[in-house]
Amino acid sequence: MTNDTLSPEPEAAEVPALRRRSFRLPEEIGVIVALLVMIVVIGVARPRFLNPINLLTILGNTTFEGMLSLGMVFLLAIREIDLSVGWMFNFSAVVAALMMVAGFNPWLAALAGVGFGAVLGLVNGVLAIGLGLPSIIVTLGTYSMFEGLSLVANQGRAVFPADQSSSFFAFASMKIFRVVPVVGILFVALAIVLHIVLHRTRFGYRVQAVGSNPEAARFAGIPIALVRVQTLVLMGAICGLSGATYVGFRGAIDPQEGADFALIVIAAVIIGGTPLSGGWGTVIGAVVGMLIIQVISSGIIFFGIDATWSTFVTGAVIVLAVALDQIVKRQRERGVSS
Repeated sequence: MTNDTLSPEPEAAEVPALRRRSFRLPEEIGVIVALLVMIVVIGVARPRFLNPINLLTILGNTTFEGMLSLGMVFLLAIREIDLSVGWMFNFSAVVAALMMVAGFNPWLAALAGVGFGAVLGLVNGVLAIGLGLPSIIVTLGTYSMFEGLSLVANQGRAVFPADQSSSFFAFASMKIFRVVPVVGILFVALAIVLHIVLHRTRFGYRVQAVGSNPEAARFAGIPIALVRVQTLVLMGAICGLSGATYVGFRGAIDPQEGADFALIVIAAVIIGGTPLSGGWGTVIGAVVGMLIIQVISSGIIFFGIDATWSTFVTGAVIVLAVALDQIVKRQRERGVSS
């Protein structure tokens, strides 16, 4: 048989497949619709909620925890969880702020904060691989380690860089047209980049392959240990970026800031549609999931409900998201078996 007789068949088969893909709804459509419905419902009951300034404020408040949720997508996709993200954020911010206090250029100090976060992620990765343990166990320990070291470094007090006349602080706190926060734009830009990394690069392919089937990934020649370490380093670097940006935005870092980030970050990723079983992740879904959490918190305030209920509601939404994830998973398994 010649190539001429074989070539038309795959082309004919590929064209309909490509057409079907082009009209396929995005995986995140469910959570996007849920977010829009929530905004409309709250807006109808409390019209002031739909004020553009309020909505952009929600985006700004989402930024720092939201950045962390983007990295957590990669970890859940590889069947890992990092419980130390809040203190990596805090410790990196403290290091960046202390360098600014010591007279270093704020941009250089912020870059050092990002690098320091990557080092903390490397510590998590090396311990997980060296001890042969899941990262959730290792980071349960490093959570307290990083907390203790951060409190030693800042002496239990907030760190305020005295000179905030640098362009770094002006940039981080800037609002375009006096409305759109630059940090919110940075968050969205980072989400776009990481979405491309997860779905269009070799690293992203490896992350999803390892999370989908570690044994098959090993037989395919994928260095599983290296991919795990790289993913944890990425998580640490994102924590460093978020922490350094926070210092520029707020002008200080409090000793307990970030302590409760882990629950919110993991919740946003799960609500966004990334399965706990690994093998796949959605960065865009994590962004929407974080927005849903912030809309819930803001909506509770607008309805005059005690803000402490927001934690309960967030937990209830997590349980609902996990339940739906399990239902969808079972339906898919039944579909495959049938």
